[in-house]
Amino acid sequence: MSKKLVAYFSASGVTAQVAKNLVEAVEADLYQIKPAVLYTPADLNWNDKKSRSTLEMNDPTSRPELADKNADVEKYDVIFIGFPIWWYLAPTIINAFLEAYDFSGKTIVFFATSGGSGFGKTVANLKGSVSNTAGIKEGGLLNKHMSKAELVVWENRLSL
Repeated sequence: MSKKLVAYFSASGVTAQVAKNLVEAVEADLYQIKPAVLYTPADLNWNDKKSRSTLEMNDPTSRPELADKNADVEKYDVIFIGFPIWWYLAPTIINAFLEAYDFSGKTIVFFATSGGSGFGKTVANLKGSVSNTAGIKEGGLLNKHMSKAELVVWENRLSL
């Protein structure tokens, strides 16, 4: 049996709840990806072209500083990484997280929450931030509340 970690970034709490449900279903440890400077509601206002999230998402090189680098990724075989979809992509803090660690030999499963868009080019955008020897899988959107049994079926479909 492989050792699993669910690492997630959540600005509003939606992805956090999904991550906590996933931890219980797949028997994994939990790690919260936190920015050094937390996002305020004004930072998340996608209608404001000068909001922090808009500026970050418009700059592909943006890497918000992480609050810590304490995810003990080397002791895990499978790492689920969850995030909300922003502008059809993962927030750039996910790139910062991926670039902060060595995922060689790991299986990474991306999952996301979204208010209306799909995964888009999320995986392609994140691949450049991961070591080439990591196996990457698109787990997909986990928007609706899924029971523990449904999450186990979802994980089994990934053929980890």
